[in-house]
Amino acid sequence: MTIVLLGYMASGKSSVSKLLGKELKLPVIDLDIYIEEKEERSIREIFELEGEIYFRMKEHQYLKEILEVKNDAIISLGGGTPCYANNMNLIHEYTQHTFYLQTSIPEIINRVKDEKSQRPLISAIADEDLPEFIGKHLFERNTFYQQAAHVVFTDKKNITELVEEIKGTLN
Repeated sequence: MTIVLLGYMASGKSSVSKLLGKELKLPVIDLDIYIEEKEERSIREIFELEGEIYFRMKEHQYLKEILEVKNDAIISLGGGTPCYANNMNLIHEYTQHTFYLQTSIPEIINRVKDEKSQRPLISAIADEDLPEFIGKHLFERNTFYQQAAHVVFTDKKNITELVEEIKGTLN
């Protein structure tokens, strides 16, 4: 079984995938880490040196590579992955176990406020502009995120609760 977790930054994809993988005894593939290992540089460096179009092409290529192996796994996507190169159609060719970890704007801001410098997308955004920026971004991406087979609301839930909710959907 292949399970794909998607959602905006700070929605919990990486944390949930690790615990879910442990509980289901499945390997976890974080697409961003996979890309960094394959490209031998950070996502930030890829964006700075090659640009977003190059990154999105590579992101699609590596996602396809992972899915074509057809090994059971939990795949944690980057926040923008579902929105480019028909990636959601590609994912649905391989699995219907797709989960959108939906998080509210205030909760996202609460989760990222102390780690802005590590998040290239928002590192240069002033704190007071974050709600508008994130809201606009979520609005643009929502059409893609909503293509997931399941929506899991993450606000006011810990990682264990989210994993249990996902596992309950798989039975």
